[in-house]
Order: sequence, then C-alpha cells, then structure tokens
Amino acid sequence: MTGRLTHIWRHPIKAHGVEALKAVALTAGKTLPWDRVWAVPHEAAKLDGNNWAPCPNFSRGAKAPSLMAIRATLDEATQTITLTHPDLPEISFNPDTDSAEFLTWVQPIMPKDRAASAGIIRASSQGMTDTDFPSISINSHTTNNAIGEKLDYEPSPLRWRGNLWVDGLEPWEEFDWVGKRLRIGAAEFDIKERITRCMATTANPKTGQRDADTLGVLQDNWGHQQFGVYGVVVRSGEIALGDRIEVL
Repeated sequence: MTGRLTHIWRHPIKAHGVEALKAVALTAGKTLPWDRVWAVPHEAAKLDGNNWAPCPNFSRGAKAPSLMAIRATLDEATQTITLTHPDLPEISFNPDTDSAEFLTWVQPIMPKDRAASAGIIRASSQGMTDTDFPSISINSHTTNNAIGEKLDYEPSPLRWRGNLWVDGLEPWEEFDWVGKRLRIGAAEFDIKERITRCMATTANPKTGQRDADTLGVLQDNWGHQQFGVYGVVVRSGEIALGDRIEVL
C-alpha cells in the first residue's frame, strides 16, 4: 500500500459547512479539533443538555439537502464562523452568542415540512459526530472513483462529509482496516467500523440539490450502503497533506 493523505476537512457546525485544512494536531481520544463542536437541534429534538446525541435530533443534510452547499471558515482565536451558500449572503457570527442571527440566515433554505432549527448548542464532551464515540472519518478516493464509474461521473468527495481523504489504495481496501491500527503522519488510529451512509450523500455540494442515487448505486452494486471507515485516535500527533498511510 502506498496511500497518501490528500485532504483534511472539518465541519465546525455539524451539517452546516465544511472547511479545508493543510495540517492539524490530533489528540488521543478526541475528535478532529473544531470538528462538529457545534450542532443545530431542531424543535422536536430530545437532548440531554449539551451531551452527545444521535443525528435525528439535529438539522442535517439528510433532511435538508441545501445545507450540503454551505462552506465554512472558522477563526479559532475569536471563535467566529463565516458561512457562505450559493443562495444566501455571507454571514459571520459567534455560534455561542449569535444563534438568532444564524437561524434567520439559514431559514430560507430549510424545508418547510420539517421540524425547524431551534438554536445552536456547543458539545460539552466530544464533537457531535455521527457516532457515540470520538470518531474521525477516513475515506478513499479510489473507492469514490469506483462509485463514480457506476454513476457515470465522479461524485465530489464533499458528498461524504469526511474528515480525512487518502489516495493510492485499491477500491474498498479501507474496509480491510477495521480492527487494525493505522498510522498517518505522527498519529495512530484504531479503525473501528465501516460508515453506513444516509440521504445527505445524494445532494450536490455545489448546489444543495439532490441529483445522484449514491445509496442505490452502493446497494445495487455492492450489497450495502457503506463508504469509508471510522477511526479513533490512539496516539497523538500532527498529520499533514501528503503524509503516508501505513497499516501497523
């Protein structure tokens, strides 16, 4: 295997924008820094304070596909986030203090037949990932290309809302990592499980419109709806674009 790390992405507000990084320091037992630190519960959510909660409690791309077209930039020093969307004006705000401003901004692209977004919460213990453990998602370009061959075009990696992307593998090789330890740069991960995907992946991340049957293609050709794997950092260290991928 000659895999290399090609992309690092974080999502400061769960399901509301993605930001590219060149390098990041990872800490054992923690999610990617500033990834899904905030989340947007809807009015029907059942939450236990700011503790981790399952995805159905939050506004997200599976139910509101237009959210997939949001891009984010986080100023870590001031904890100010700037969001852009092709159908909305740019907005900059602090999620801890300016939730009302954000809710007004995002309302025009939210479905009218879904529970409305009701605020922003800040995760107290770990990022609001899709798992109840502090996961970092790892995805393969060659597997994405294999899906693209069935779709007749290459889907944007942003459809999968992953953290780390690697290239140089065989298609689906990453599934063999489950139960093993992976080294990227100076960090090491225990690979826990495959990622089962949702309707968010059917939306185009440029337009926010559903335009690809990603789930159907997975099911019809491979008998599942899984893409990518979840890892947990077990050795702290910095990772950077171009780092080698090594199964230990």
